[in-house]
Amino acid sequence: MLKRIFLLFAVILGITAFWWFDIGQYLSLSFLHEQQQFLKDLYQQNPIAFIAAYVGVYLVITGLSLPGAVILTLAGGALLGFWLGLLVVSFASTLGATLAFLIARWVLRDWVQQRFENSLTKINRGIERDGAFYLLTLRLVPVFPFFIVNLVMALTAIKAWRFYWVSQLGMLAGTAVYVNAGTQLSTLKTLSDIASPDVLLSLALLGVFPWLAKGLIGRLQVWQRLKGFQKPKAFDANLIVIGAGSGGLVSAYIAAAVKSKVILIEENAMGGDCLNTGCVPSKALLRSSRMAKYLQRADEFGLQVSESAVDFPKVMQRVHKAIKQIEPHDSVERYTELGVDCVQGRATIVSPWEVEVNGQRLSAKKMIIATGGRPAIPDIAGLSDVGYLTSDTVWQLKQLPTRLLVVGGGPIACELAQAFQRLGSQVTMVVRNKVLPKEDCDAAKLVKKQLRNDGIELLTKQQFIAFEKNGSDKALLVDGKEGQQRIEFDELLIATGRQANTENIGLDTIGVERNHDGTVAVNPLMQTTCPTVYVCGDVAGPYQFTHVASHQAWYASVNALFSGLKTFNVDYRVIPWVTFCDPEVARVGLNEKEAEAKGIAYEISHYGIDDLDRAIADSEATGFIRVLTVPGKDKILGVTIVGYRASELIAEYVLAMKHGLGLNKILGTIHVYPTMSEANKYVAGVWKKNHQPEKVLSWLEKFHCWRRQ
Repeated sequence: MLKRIFLLFAVILGITAFWWFDIGQYLSLSFLHEQQQFLKDLYQQNPIAFIAAYVGVYLVITGLSLPGAVILTLAGGALLGFWLGLLVVSFASTLGATLAFLIARWVLRDWVQQRFENSLTKINRGIERDGAFYLLTLRLVPVFPFFIVNLVMALTAIKAWRFYWVSQLGMLAGTAVYVNAGTQLSTLKTLSDIASPDVLLSLALLGVFPWLAKGLIGRLQVWQRLKGFQKPKAFDANLIVIGAGSGGLVSAYIAAAVKSKVILIEENAMGGDCLNTGCVPSKALLRSSRMAKYLQRADEFGLQVSESAVDFPKVMQRVHKAIKQIEPHDSVERYTELGVDCVQGRATIVSPWEVEVNGQRLSAKKMIIATGGRPAIPDIAGLSDVGYLTSDTVWQLKQLPTRLLVVGGGPIACELAQAFQRLGSQVTMVVRNKVLPKEDCDAAKLVKKQLRNDGIELLTKQQFIAFEKNGSDKALLVDGKEGQQRIEFDELLIATGRQANTENIGLDTIGVERNHDGTVAVNPLMQTTCPTVYVCGDVAGPYQFTHVASHQAWYASVNALFSGLKTFNVDYRVIPWVTFCDPEVARVGLNEKEAEAKGIAYEISHYGIDDLDRAIADSEATGFIRVLTVPGKDKILGVTIVGYRASELIAEYVLAMKHGLGLNKILGTIHVYPTMSEANKYVAGVWKKNHQPEKVLSWLEKFHCWRRQ
C-alpha cells in the first residue's frame, strides 16, 4: 500500500510540475518550428544521446498521460526522418502507453475491480476472449484519445504483454501518418492540417479490419470443422435434443415455446436421472427416514409412541409412488402437447446435422446433447466379485440391508447412508479422504457428528486394499490411521461421484473435443468444437446439478436457435447447491476455503441457529448461517447454511446475490415471526452491529444527554 501511495504521489507531483512550470509551451507546434534547426544540430552532434533523451521525454509525457505526444511524434519525423523516426517513435509511444497502463493498473485496478465487480464481470470475460480485437480497433481508429485507452484498458483483465504488442501494431498506421507529416513540418500551420477527413476516414476503415478479419476467421473455422460432411438440403427440424433429463426437457420446452420444430430423443425413461434415480427418489427416501427419526425422538416432543418398526417395502413403494405422481410433468404426452416430437430410442450422431435412431436418419440445423451422467465406479480390486449398488440401482432393493457398506463421502453418500441408517440398517461409511470435502470444515464437522449420532460407523482417510468374497460372506479390507481393518457387509453402495455419458454417441465422428474428466469442452455459449452442436447438463459440467442443467439449457437452446442474430454467455456467478442430509448443508457463492484459496479478502458474519426462536420451538436448534462479505461493505460474496431447512433459507441469498442486494436490504425486510427465515435477518443484524458507526453513536449519546437537561 505504501508503494502505491508513493507512486501516486510521484505521478501527481510530475503532473503538477508540468502545469506549474508551463512545460507545455515547449510541446507546441510554434516552438517546434522555432527550434527545429537547433534541435537538428543537437542530433547531428550526438545522435545516440539525442535519441535516448527524446525517448525519455516521450516516456515521461505518455507515461503521465500529459498532452504533447502529437508534437513529439511530429518532431520525430522532422528531426530523424521518416524511417528512423517511425522506428523510434513507434517503440517510444508503445513503451510510454504501456508505462501509463501499468501505473494506472497498479494504483487503481484492484480498487475498481472490487468496487464494480458485478459490472465488470462480463467486460473481463469479453476482454479475456476478444481483448486483442477491442484494443486493436481502438488503436486503429483515432476517435478516442490514446491516453484514455491506456487508462481504461489498465482497469480490465488484459495482460500487459498483450496490451504492449497489440498497441505496437495498432498504433503503427497512425504513427506513420504523423511522422510523415513531421517530415513536411514547414508546410504545417496547425495540427488540423494533418487530420484531414480523408486521413481520418482511411484510419477508421482500417479499424474495421480486425472485426472483418475475426468474422472471416470464424467462418473459416466453421468451414474447417464442417468440411467433409454433406449438409442436408432441407432439415426435418430446427433442433434435435438428445436426452430427456432436466437439460434436455428444458431445451425442448424452450424450443417449442418459440415455435421452432424440435425433436426430443430419449433412450430410456423420460425425466432422466433426476426423476427416476436421483433427486425425486432420494428426497422421498430421506423424508421417510426423517419421519423414522422423529418417531425415535417422540419422547423429546412429549409424545408416547408404541414400538414401531420400519416397513421397508412400503417405504420403497412410497418412493416409487412419488416418481409416478411427478412422472406426468416429464411425460411424452405432455411434451407432445407442447409441440415436441418425442422419439424413443438410442441416438447416434452421424454428421453435424444428423442423428440415426431406430434405423432412421433425422436432421436439424442444430442439436443439443443432454445425455446426462452415471455413477463413477472406482478401481478397487475384487469390486466386481462382490457386486454393488449405485444411486441408480439402489431403488431396486426389496428388503432393507442388515449391514450396508457405503463407499464415498460426498453428498450422495451422506444422504443415502443416513437414510438407510435411520430406516434400520447398520451402516458403515468408508471415505478415502474427507466427508463433504468442498464444504468448510465446521460445516462438514456438524454433518459428521450427526452421522455418528445416528449410529453410522464412519471411517475417513482410508486406503482401499481389496474386496473379498467367501461364499456369501463379503468384506472390504482398508488401511487407515488405526491400521488395517476388515469390514463385513451384506450390501455395498458405491457413491463416489458421477461421470458424463459421452461415449458411443458419435462425438468423435464430428470432432467434438472432450475434457480430461470426460465432459464435453464448451465455450461460453454452451457450444462444442463442432459449431452446430451444443450441450447442457452433466455432459458439460462444471456443476452436476439438476438446476444447473436447466440453467445451461436456456443458453444452449437460445444460442442454438438464434445464433447469427443474438447470443448469450452462460452465467455461473450465482450457483446454489444443497446436501440434503440432516442437518442440511446449503451454499451459494464463496465459502472460507475457496476465498482463501483464491486470495479474496472477506469478512464473516456468523449466526448460530441454536439461538433462533422457531428452531428452539421445533427442537431443530442446530447449525449456523455464515455470510462472507466484502470488507467494510454489505456486499455478499457467499453464504453457507447448516441446519434444518437450509435448502429453503438459501433462496433469499440467491436472490440477493443475483440482483446485487446486500445485507442491509435483508435486514430491512420484514420476516414473519416465528419462522426459520428470521435467521437470515439476524445474521444481517450481526453484520450491522459489527459495522455500527461508533463516532456517530458517541455524538448521539451526547445529544440525548443534552436533551435531558
